[in-house]
Amino acid sequence: MSLEINSSEPNRNFMTILKGSAISIGLTLIALLVFSYILTYTNVSEDTTFPVIVIITAVSILIGSSLCNIKLRKNGFLNGGAVGAIYIAFIYLLSSIFTMDFSIGMDSLVIIITGVLAGMLGGIIGVNIRK
Repeated sequence: MSLEINSSEPNRNFMTILKGSAISIGLTLIALLVFSYILTYTNVSEDTTFPVIVIITAVSILIGSSLCNIKLRKNGFLNGGAVGAIYIAFIYLLSSIFTMDFSIGMDSLVIIITGVLAGMLGGIIGVNIRK
């Protein structure tokens, strides 16, 4: 009996995690477009912007992480956290480049913590969904 190590499995897992992050980013873009339309054509206050962005971020990461972990079927907590962390890192770098401000304030910390926790929760949900 020989023990074979499949070197392509970590690569496949990483690609699945990247796909989960990409799904999350795509969902965020769609939801933000809808929200911007609502802000433009209704009387919704701009004071709602930050809470709505946090909710959109959390829900998008939760969905992307769940879908990713349905496929991976193991380490949901870890893989989900990775989906959230990759999403947050990408969004942080992109927004920092556009604003030319790489500082992290209280709002950034809220989004970072929310994103990683939503990813972990999504990972747990995804692993436990029966096909």
